[in-house]
Amino acid sequence: MRIAIISLIFTLFTAGCSVQKLAVNVTSGIFGYGIEAIYAEPDLGLAETAVGSNLKLLEGFHLAEPKNEKILFYLTQGFAAYALAFHEESDPERASLFYLRARDYGYKLLEKRGAFKNGVPQTEEAFKAAIAKMDKDDLGALFWTAFAWGGWVNLNRDDAQAVFDLGVVKAMMNRVLELDEGYFFGAAHLFFGSISGSIPRMLGGDPEKAREHFERAIALSGGKFLVTDVYMARYYAATTLNEELFDETLQKVLDAPMDINPGYELMTSLAKRQAASLKAQRDEIF
Repeated sequence: MRIAIISLIFTLFTAGCSVQKLAVNVTSGIFGYGIEAIYAEPDLGLAETAVGSNLKLLEGFHLAEPKNEKILFYLTQGFAAYALAFHEESDPERASLFYLRARDYGYKLLEKRGAFKNGVPQTEEAFKAAIAKMDKDDLGALFWTAFAWGGWVNLNRDDAQAVFDLGVVKAMMNRVLELDEGYFFGAAHLFFGSISGSIPRMLGGDPEKAREHFERAIALSGGKFLVTDVYMARYYAATTLNEELFDETLQKVLDAPMDINPGYELMTSLAKRQAASLKAQRDEIF
């Protein structure tokens, strides 16, 4: 695979436009297997190195063939996942920049797909009208764009723009729930659980609603997507001072086998790291 990619990259930068387009289109298919391999990688350090270098390659391919929807999707998903997995806890400012980059690639993808027929909507009303027309074919682009945008909002809650943006992100995630609530292990429920559990009641927060969303996401994933358990401990058990649930949930994650969710060992490793970090903060929380 590595030799094939190198050969195609050489072709890309030495051939004419039509051959370049062909090379990019073939390579974008190969990258799909690479992304599967990264999700299945249990070593977070190795995965971080691989994701960072592959994202820059994908950006190069995007410059060569900006209309390729697969590449735009990989860039949207890739930068959003990169921000969450490797920078959100250690460097929120850097994670914010990656989330915005992912969101902007998502905008481009939605434009290419025709979901944003006249470019990115400039008002909340126009945005919501466009979202309402999206169908299942737009689901992946819609979810990862919303995920990236929601990640930025979560890290920048003191920013007035984030407060304004939250309404649009909620509309996008609501549409994901309407189209397929189980998409990516019920992650739209994970988003709403985090929002409902972390915002004060006077601003619309609702801890019990948060728990409902987390439990629904856990049910949809068969309890295999452990990131949801960590978020329930952080955004429900901790905020309601439920020590028993906090301890039980984090211990479940820490005790789970690495192959609990085959093909997504990276997310399992991430959940275990987050659970260990949150458990270390127990005395400060309670």
